[in-house]
Amino acid sequence: MPNRSIIMMSGLATRKAFDDEIFAAFLRQTGVGVTPVFDPTVQLLRRIEAGEPFDVLISAMPSFSDLVARGIVAPAPAPIVRTGIGFAVASGANHPEIGTTEELIETLTAARSVAYSRTGQSGIYFVELLKRLGIDDMVLPKATVLDRGFTAAALLTGEADLAVQQLSELMFVPEAEIVGPLPEELQKWTEFAAGIAVDSVSNPDVRAFVEYIVGPQSAPAYRATALEPLS
Repeated sequence: MPNRSIIMMSGLATRKAFDDEIFAAFLRQTGVGVTPVFDPTVQLLRRIEAGEPFDVLISAMPSFSDLVARGIVAPAPAPIVRTGIGFAVASGANHPEIGTTEELIETLTAARSVAYSRTGQSGIYFVELLKRLGIDDMVLPKATVLDRGFTAAALLTGEADLAVQQLSELMFVPEAEIVGPLPEELQKWTEFAAGIAVDSVSNPDVRAFVEYIVGPQSAPAYRATALEPLS
């Protein structure tokens, strides 16, 4: 067990990179453990609002404006990675065509049920996209909606035959197969950053952790999990 530890709150998009490699590598290098709290962004913001303690927040960039303005997170969060949205099916299932807008519309309207996250960045955008494409009334009534967690899990239970989420989140369910990303003209890249809680700014372990996760040593773990390093 580590002698020292810090608390990191994070959205789900970066979880696989942290779980697979970064936490263990940082512990080996520094002797500092990380206690993670993973949840969709909206849920994390609610937990922070309720006063739950944290040292570092990994979240989509727009989430920090209010937290910085209110003195909860220190100014200038450090950009880490970006990722796009994609689709997955159950292992062995047919991979539908999603390479163009027209193909995507046909696939979504033909799907038995599409699983998406109600409070995740991908799910919020997915609903907006359906409305923009004019097919929300055909897709949403039969959709499988998750309040938290990985949407590809709904493929394994048979609740849905198509799952949409950040590509890095889809990879967290190994029994699912990634079909591919949204067509480029519809893609929404989400950039994630690391912000330090104001009360933790003077903690050298916290600063060391942020330096580690934005540094080149963490880049291979990000790339292996469909995340594009920004530093």
